[in-house]
Amino acid sequence: MRHWLSSQQLNTQDDELDRFRFRIAFAASAVALAFALLIGRFFYLQVIQHDYFTTRAEDNRISLIPIPPNRGVIVDRNGTVLARNYSAFTLEITPSNVPDLDATIENLSKLIEIQLKDKRRFRKLLEESKIFESLPIRTRLSDEEVAKFAANRYRFPGVEVKARLFRQYPLGSIASHTIGYINRINKNDLAIIEQFDQESNYKGTDHIGKIGLEQKYEFQLHGETGYEEVEIDSSGRAIRRLSSTAPVSGNNLTLTLDARLQEITEKAFGDRRGALVAIEPSTGGVLALVSTPNFDPNLFVDGIRSEDWDQLNNSSDRPMINRALNGAYPPGSTFKPFMALAALELGKRTASQTISDPGFFNFGGHHFRDDKKDGHGLVDMYKSIVQSCDTYYYMLANDMGIDNIARFMGQLGLGKKTGIDIEGESEGVLPSPEWKKRRFKRSEQQKWFAGETISIGIGQGYNAYTPIQLAQAMAAIANDGVLFRPHLVKYITDSKTGEKKWVEPEPMRTFPWKPQHIETIKKAMIGVNREGTGARAFAGAEYVSGGKTGTAQVFSLKGSDYKSSKLKQELRDHALFIAFAPADKPKIAVAVLVENGGFGAQTAAPIARMVFDYYLLGKLPKGPAIEDTVAEEEN
Repeated sequence: MRHWLSSQQLNTQDDELDRFRFRIAFAASAVALAFALLIGRFFYLQVIQHDYFTTRAEDNRISLIPIPPNRGVIVDRNGTVLARNYSAFTLEITPSNVPDLDATIENLSKLIEIQLKDKRRFRKLLEESKIFESLPIRTRLSDEEVAKFAANRYRFPGVEVKARLFRQYPLGSIASHTIGYINRINKNDLAIIEQFDQESNYKGTDHIGKIGLEQKYEFQLHGETGYEEVEIDSSGRAIRRLSSTAPVSGNNLTLTLDARLQEITEKAFGDRRGALVAIEPSTGGVLALVSTPNFDPNLFVDGIRSEDWDQLNNSSDRPMINRALNGAYPPGSTFKPFMALAALELGKRTASQTISDPGFFNFGGHHFRDDKKDGHGLVDMYKSIVQSCDTYYYMLANDMGIDNIARFMGQLGLGKKTGIDIEGESEGVLPSPEWKKRRFKRSEQQKWFAGETISIGIGQGYNAYTPIQLAQAMAAIANDGVLFRPHLVKYITDSKTGEKKWVEPEPMRTFPWKPQHIETIKKAMIGVNREGTGARAFAGAEYVSGGKTGTAQVFSLKGSDYKSSKLKQELRDHALFIAFAPADKPKIAVAVLVENGGFGAQTAAPIARMVFDYYLLGKLPKGPAIEDTVAEEEN
């Protein structure tokens, strides 16, 4: 019995010992496995992921701060500065770092003057530009204001003073449509930046070109962003600078534009709406590109105030529209020299061939009247241009047909974008049966009627061209049939090397016109300024010039006599004038438009005379406004 109990106890003890040993072994294995995993994890983190975590640690310790580049300068052909930069201090808020934005702004207002317009602009920027690190609440701080904030900075987390570059347009509104302006980057701008893979180059940049040359040459003007490595503490404050890569300034633009000519021309328009384009015929370089009224681009640099924008945007004069490129107008009688040249080239007329003008042209039962009630009598090509005989061109248009007219004018560039190096150009309207089919939806509207061709011949009807198209066509005749693409940039100066990249003149087409045909047209246009409709404006000129006046109807008279004094201003005819000078070797060709200006000889031609007098002779127009400006600049 005792022996049996003893054996049973021994067996129990052995089982417990085995289980104890198993637990010890299991625990030891678990510990060993845990240590193995820990060692493996250490190896993974310290060896395999060493570079990754080193970078992360450095990122926590080092901040990469972008340094925006200095934007390129824009100057005219004589070195007059049209767009430049200057540095000023800005008070900026990072909204994500501010506990109570409204309270912070209110307390800042007690320390530094912050006007209602500043707060409105900040709120607008907050809605539109949330991706940026900081937004300006006040710009152009004085030294006193900077010092005052520095002494109280501890009270305003998320607020700091930054030195920023500001764009400035020294001549104000002069050439504003051409130069353009910069404004804060929006979502559409970001899409363009991403499209051209420029995201990294725009880090820290808040502004971008919006219209004009500022927009067209944005990536040339912007430059290359620099970077600064700084060591920061746990609160994100910079401790010391480790290294830096300097930004590269944007390239500079030198234009074909003559700023003084531009200014004189804009002042010549006074308070009238209109446009002028002056081109160097032998190169296509644009000497002046005027659209009046215009605007001050400096208003946009900090973000335009709502009241300023409303005034510009809601004005009946539409100052934000570039009439030189975007406005399409009937050319009126300025169309006649091109019609005459087409007739010579197509063999539809000779220079000496005459027609009898009774003062009207009957076609299909419709009475097309000449501007001279009793007619001009016998009229050859020279007289048709000098005295601007409508009947001559009614007949000519009927003989030529719409297809020939459209084909010839299309080759001259009328009804097509010229390709000038700024955006916003309109095509205008070069009428033809094909155009009418595209323009109208109903079949009864799509048919071209023979009577519609008659009005086309005198620059009326569906005709609608931009001033730059008329100037380009005029320059082609002045340049004996060589048509150049208009351009504004003369050369681009590389900010790194100083090398000049010239914009070579681009001949778009050389017409096979017969020299005697060009000479016929030029001789007749010279006659316009000597004895015809432009004679009064060019009386006493010290050079020989050629021109053609034009008057374009705004609405149909329906047989009534035109009396401008009895019409509202917006219903009066547009005044036009095209010209070139000097006649023997043209250096300048212009197209002038004065909206609702009446007869071209009265308002448009005198402006062209002012332009020629200054550009060819250096003469300044007489008039208090211009004289005061000259005295102010000279002093």
